[in-house]
Amino acid sequence: MQRNSITRISIVVTAALAVGGWLFAPSAPQVAASAPRPSEGESKSCSNRTLRGDYGASVEGVVLPAPGVSLPLRGVVMTHYDGNGNFTQVDHIVVNGQAPANEWTPGTGTYQVNSDCTGTAHIVPSSGGFVNLEIVVVKEGKQINAVVTAPYDGPDRTVTSVATRVD
Repeated sequence: MQRNSITRISIVVTAALAVGGWLFAPSAPQVAASAPRPSEGESKSCSNRTLRGDYGASVEGVVLPAPGVSLPLRGVVMTHYDGNGNFTQVDHIVVNGQAPANEWTPGTGTYQVNSDCTGTAHIVPSSGGFVNLEIVVVKEGKQINAVVTAPYDGPDRTVTSVATRVD
């Protein structure tokens, strides 16, 4: 039961999950997103279209399954954003030095990017449960910073990720 909760956490962290993007179809075209560059004096604007293509992420944090117990979490995620608010991903998360039951855990989800480049993501791992993320899109869509936020399924945790668009 705890392993399933930890697996769900890792899927969320990658959101976007930002955590990174998973490709279920290796033949799918890779499309690089490019937010329009503002002219001097204009403000930058983001949208769901700012995230489009594949993103690789590193994940780290701590899972807190019981009072006084903290388990280190490290992992990697590959996420594919469609530019329309949906994504697929796979992750490999190691908790307290233990490899996951499955080498790669797939997941799906939705995301919303606001005009100020903040946003949210909701991940549903294939193993069940869910994870929510708060995200910040930077470098004109080339990078996503994320943190797991409540509500989420499973034990408390402090988990962050940084994803970079795959060129």
